[in-house]
Amino acid sequence: MRLQRPSRSKNISQRRVRADKEQELKAIQRRIIGFVVLFILLAATLIGRAFYLQVLCADEWRERAAGQHQKIIRLTPQRGAIYDSNGEPLALSLEADSFYLDPTRMRLELGITATNTAYRAYAEELSRVLDLDAAEVLHKMQMDRRFVWLRRHVTREQARRVEALAIPGVDGIKEHKRWYPNGKLAGQVVGFSGVDNHGLEGLERYYNSILAGGEHYLVTRKDATGRSFGSSRQVIKGKVGRDIYLSIDKVIQHIAERELKKAVVSTGSRFGTALVMEPYTGSILAMTTYPDYDPNDFGRYAAGLRRNRIICDTYEPGSTFKLFTIAAALEEGIVTPNTRIDCGRGTYKVGGKIIHDYKPMDVLPVKDVIKYSSNIGVARIVENLGIERFHHYLREFGFGEQTGIGFDGEVGGILHPASRWFPIDLAAISFGQGITTTPLQLGQALCAVVNGGELVYPHLVEKIVDHTNDQTTTMERKVKRRVISEKTAAALREMMVGVTTEGTGTRARVPGFSVGGKTGTAQKVDTVTGGYSPDKFVSSFAGFAPTDKPRLVVLITLDEPVGDAYGGLLAAPVFAEIVEQSLRYLHVPRTHSAASVAVKPEPVVAASSFAALGPRLLQVDSESGTMPDFVGMSARQVLQVMEKTDLNIHIEGYGRVVKQTPAPGNNVDPDTRLQVLLQPPR
Repeated sequence: MRLQRPSRSKNISQRRVRADKEQELKAIQRRIIGFVVLFILLAATLIGRAFYLQVLCADEWRERAAGQHQKIIRLTPQRGAIYDSNGEPLALSLEADSFYLDPTRMRLELGITATNTAYRAYAEELSRVLDLDAAEVLHKMQMDRRFVWLRRHVTREQARRVEALAIPGVDGIKEHKRWYPNGKLAGQVVGFSGVDNHGLEGLERYYNSILAGGEHYLVTRKDATGRSFGSSRQVIKGKVGRDIYLSIDKVIQHIAERELKKAVVSTGSRFGTALVMEPYTGSILAMTTYPDYDPNDFGRYAAGLRRNRIICDTYEPGSTFKLFTIAAALEEGIVTPNTRIDCGRGTYKVGGKIIHDYKPMDVLPVKDVIKYSSNIGVARIVENLGIERFHHYLREFGFGEQTGIGFDGEVGGILHPASRWFPIDLAAISFGQGITTTPLQLGQALCAVVNGGELVYPHLVEKIVDHTNDQTTTMERKVKRRVISEKTAAALREMMVGVTTEGTGTRARVPGFSVGGKTGTAQKVDTVTGGYSPDKFVSSFAGFAPTDKPRLVVLITLDEPVGDAYGGLLAAPVFAEIVEQSLRYLHVPRTHSAASVAVKPEPVVAASSFAALGPRLLQVDSESGTMPDFVGMSARQVLQVMEKTDLNIHIEGYGRVVKQTPAPGNNVDPDTRLQVLLQPPR
């Protein structure tokens, strides 16, 4: 028998089957490996994500988790205090009670609906105690919320009465309330802060980041529905704000405010400003505007009363500006104090315009140009100085730029580029027209004259104290630049003394002290016509005292006084009162006997280009037996006449003398009963 060999086709088929099985096995292996790799990647991703959340972001998620079961309410923190230069408080943060409402808790605990009469009764009781509208309180009770402020910063008596009501859902918390212990004193300087602890005006606003400190929080626990549970609550206190000590002296500030108020009221002015500076350091000892306001109740006052006009408002300075014109001419060697200037006998034509003096003047030395405030005199002097040099010196004195005092809203005034000046601009600016300045800029420039020629930065803040780490930051004296030489400054100060002894500012004299200054009476621009108003003026006086070792620079302005508006008549006496009382407070010794100050004729000079028609005071001679002319005098000046002459004068009213009996020039003797009637301007 012959064996048959397998066919070739059958072998091929078997090999294909084996190959298919091997491929299938490999595919299964690849799928298994793919699933394993995918599982490993997924596991690694999950582990990495878990590591990221549980380790790297642990603090963030803990904070989020805490936020889900905590309710956080911001509270008013303890704001830093503001003190004067002697450590007397001007602004403090005191603890005050605030009450809030939990309407949901109230409904749960009372178990009554919003329309229940008892519910309304609670609203009426709370409104009566907290001085709120009952409908508003009821509306808050009906809110679907867990926290609603009821009233913040209540009085202690109100807090006691609310606590006695024991109304469910009404709770109290201690916050801090801003309090200004001196009321209106330095209100425009200090400013005020709102109920949310943010400074809104004045230094409170400018130094808010320093005074505010860290936030305080009230933290309560809540469930998943947002409902508070348990009785636990926690107050988290932030960092206490830093304290600020000012250069303001509370006593001098009070003197300035009192005397300025009397002047504004008696002259019928729209408002007035008073600035007292220390000339060598630039420290602001007093800064006030009247009318003023009480920061404890700032909402009752218009915004205009809260504005610090000394820093934020400008005006045309008038003849007080002549000081800086003469300073530039002296420094450049254009003139000396004795250089004689032709004042044109009352009129002078420049660029098609006529400049006037208050009375015809002939040839005067430069020192008398200042003493008698000749517009024509300074206009002729500045012609030789030239536009470029004059503009340069005004820039050097700080005009046309902010002082950098550190106060919101400061303006730099208007000083146009020299390229835009015409000859008439040069003349007008020389006596304070066609340029605007703030009282602070003028005070800063005057300090440079008084201290020997250095322009120093004015400042209100002396030091900042951080009690958390016992660190004190002191503000040092900063000199911007030297403007004029000591020789020029000394010559100009001597001219200013002449203004108060024989010139236009004799009413600025202070018994026992030698003082210097300059009067100013500037016409205001009429906003309707664009020209100068014939009946609206700014009366001003800028001066220093004492003359041997100056301690004070004082600037007074009165806006739109009624009647005679001359600076020597209205602003100079305010300067005298502030200086006399301040020097006495500072224990500055008198330089001569107070009795040596006599009442002399006081020429009244207008600072701008109009003629002055002021009252003349007759020379008092006790032996002549004639009645002096008291019209226009203050009560203080009448009393000085009484002291010198022993006349029996009966004073009636207040303000300035408007009527007298007998008439001026009549024969009188010490036994004659004389009468003067004083009235404030109408």
